[in-house]
Amino acid sequence: MTLPKITDRDFALMFLVMLTIAAGNTGLQSILPALGRSLKVADSGVAAAFSVSALLWVIAAPYWAKRSDQHGRRAMILLGMVGFAVSLGLCGLFLMAGINGWISGTLAFLLFIGGRLIYGTFGAAAPPAVQALIAGRTTREERTKALTLLGSAFGLGTILGPAIAPYLILGWIGSVHIGLAGPALIFSVFGAAMVVTVYRMLPDDRGQPIEHAAAPNAYPSIAGQSSGASITAATAPSSEQVKFTDPRIRGWMIAGLVMGHAQTMTGQAIGFLVIDRLGLSPIDALQPTGLVLIMGAGAALLAQWGIIPILNLDPRRLMLVGLAIAAVGTVMTGIATSLYGIALSFALASLGFGFTRPGFTSGASLAVGAEGQGSVAGKVTSINGAAYVLGPSIGVGLYEVFKPLPYVVAGFALALLFIVAWRQLKNSPDPGAEI
Repeated sequence: MTLPKITDRDFALMFLVMLTIAAGNTGLQSILPALGRSLKVADSGVAAAFSVSALLWVIAAPYWAKRSDQHGRRAMILLGMVGFAVSLGLCGLFLMAGINGWISGTLAFLLFIGGRLIYGTFGAAAPPAVQALIAGRTTREERTKALTLLGSAFGLGTILGPAIAPYLILGWIGSVHIGLAGPALIFSVFGAAMVVTVYRMLPDDRGQPIEHAAAPNAYPSIAGQSSGASITAATAPSSEQVKFTDPRIRGWMIAGLVMGHAQTMTGQAIGFLVIDRLGLSPIDALQPTGLVLIMGAGAALLAQWGIIPILNLDPRRLMLVGLAIAAVGTVMTGIATSLYGIALSFALASLGFGFTRPGFTSGASLAVGAEGQGSVAGKVTSINGAAYVLGPSIGVGLYEVFKPLPYVVAGFALALLFIVAWRQLKNSPDPGAEI
């Protein structure tokens, strides 16, 4: 039985699903520092809210990907979007309770973390199902282009979320002050609208043959763009199981872990840096923080969509260029004292990470044959996800000790990795060799 070709309407619907998830999650992330400061929650507590959600996403995504293969794509997309809408709705209500003094700020944030657990657990069901649905209903010639376009929804969401979140701060409705709970509540409404739209417009695929396995997707975050590895994992054969310790990819995995943690450490602390360096109140810092994050996301997309295709560098040289730029940018961010300086430095760091992520992905891919592509792509996605679990807490913890510290530590780690990669390149000019 041949599956029907994907229609323009269904593709647009799947694009909106991915865009909504990315924009909602990154939009909420962008206001977390202001929320924490307003509720008088420790900065490390704010980072914990992000980390626990990412941890559950990393654990749950492979599970839901397998369930998608067994129970149909539409069911998993609906489950993911319901999880997204319910999670943000509860988060908004808990935050509103804290803002209005109905409960303490600490309790409000603990309940908020509980709401985020729902997102991390169930929100991870939708992206792999969306990707597998597109892969299964396109021809081989159409597939890469369609999945790349679909992946761009995540990148676009990382820009739109922080851009519109400050404008979703609401005032008083009667005797209730909505305030910083507004973005969570409004994104929850967007999610609920997508649930209804998907339920009414997307055909039920239960009982239809499964041609392409679903693959876990990276956690949507303000810290970086998708590496594209999940696209490879969804379409490539995986007859060879490649271990993390395999000599062919071991160096790439270590490099990816270092780069990922450097990026998440610095990205999660940036909202606090804007508040403290500019001496702003949490509310007044929302737009400057959004501007910094938009510039960072835009710079990363510029590297991946514009500069890299022109330069046509091999993975090793992509890594070297990216590491050098990111190391300089992170250190500059840590010592910047003006909004212009912070935004420009963070954009420079993000530009560098925009080079290193595809360098890491393609380098690991070239290290193995065709049979190992699916397995290696899964490993790359896991490494990217692991960086979101501890990276934010490490970065904010260092920030609480000394504000420039996460940026200095990240810059030093990137510089050290640059030296190692440079020496390996000189000794082995084969760009597909292990790093």
